[in-house]
Amino acid sequence: MPRYLSLIRVSETDAPAEGPSPELMRRMGELLEEMTKAGVMLDNAGLAPTAEGARVRWEGGRLSVTDGPFTETKEVIGGYLFLQTKDRAEAVEWTKRFLKVHEEHWTITCEVREVGEG
Repeated sequence: MPRYLSLIRVSETDAPAEGPSPELMRRMGELLEEMTKAGVMLDNAGLAPTAEGARVRWEGGRLSVTDGPFTETKEVIGGYLFLQTKDRAEAVEWTKRFLKVHEEHWTITCEVREVGEG
């Protein structure tokens, strides 16, 4: 069965400063447990804020490293879901369910991409 990476893109400036609500975390936990029991969840995690990260770039034969935060970026990858499903449509359906557990004030985009074999 194919594997898919759902990249969770969030706006760090629009996300609640206090982070996810306890109710959101409860709903998220229930969904992730359901996904695990269904055999589609391979892994998932949230990522630390960009202020704690670094970008390493290769351009013109030279490396550069930039410490976060990355102010020029409107959306950042805030986490991921790593899924194994029968096809892309099923991966998209699980991703839609993931997005729906969030409250209305969240703005999140997920990019679902198949992971290449080998």
